[in-house]
Amino acid sequence: MWSILLNSNTQWVLLSTAILGIAAGTIGSLAYWKRQSLMSDALAHAALPGVIIAFLLFKVKHLFVLITGAAISAVIGAFFIQGIRSSTRIKEDTAMGMILSIFYGFGIMLLTIANRTSGNQSGLNNFILGQSASMVQSDVWTMSILAILVVSIVVIGFKEWKIYLFDRQFASGLGLPLKGMDVVYTILLVTTIVVGIQAVGVILIAALLIIPAVSARYWTHSFQAMVIISALFGGASGTIGTLISAIGNGWPTGPFIVVLAASFFIISLIFGKEKGILVQYWQMKRHKKQEIIQSIPTSVLKKEVQ
Repeated sequence: MWSILLNSNTQWVLLSTAILGIAAGTIGSLAYWKRQSLMSDALAHAALPGVIIAFLLFKVKHLFVLITGAAISAVIGAFFIQGIRSSTRIKEDTAMGMILSIFYGFGIMLLTIANRTSGNQSGLNNFILGQSASMVQSDVWTMSILAILVVSIVVIGFKEWKIYLFDRQFASGLGLPLKGMDVVYTILLVTTIVVGIQAVGVILIAALLIIPAVSARYWTHSFQAMVIISALFGGASGTIGTLISAIGNGWPTGPFIVVLAASFFIISLIFGKEKGILVQYWQMKRHKKQEIIQSIPTSVLKKEVQ
């Protein structure tokens, strides 16, 4: 294990997945309060055809080329969801489910074709469940720079994002460009998804966006604190999950990262100081005790004291 940690490539990969987890936790908090957690899942699946098409067109497996294709495909998926929702009677969650299934099915079909034409040596299967071990240093740099850019945009405009999420009418009154912020939010979400699909995979990147944010909600009512806690949970899940997958030979990274994130969720669910099961149990027990005391006549209480 120590030899793995001393490997410089492993250290770079650990750093990139930690930054990815922080970015996913940060954007996941925005998606949570925007009530679009399912959108991240839909766009993640919608990104797969773009990866395969970019590979088939350019015949290279350079991460920047592949994630550019993924981003274009995910944005097209987002436009389809918006178009279906605005021009038909179909609800948004139904539209997301449709796009998720159609784009993912199309992506798997293209993946089969790509594997046959390249003798199954394309390595594109790693984009399904993620495989950090297949990343090279240029991939790490690309992931890290884009993830840091995403986090920086949220941090710089944190006050505006908070108003945008919690009071759109007030934000409009302040002159904030709501449509522009909708576009920026979608771009940030898509960017986080596409930079993480090689490490976590298109199936499970949505979990890294959703689970840390939900876990953080059990610890605080403050939006700022929630974003910070969610980022910490995401970063820890990315780092530890990647380390465990690196120990094994050919172990996919995505499932281990998600299992670590799920572990943080279980801990939060039980011990969270705001909505945790134990806290609610003690509050309920204390409330019942107070009700019992209040139901006892004052004269009886005085006699017991005497």
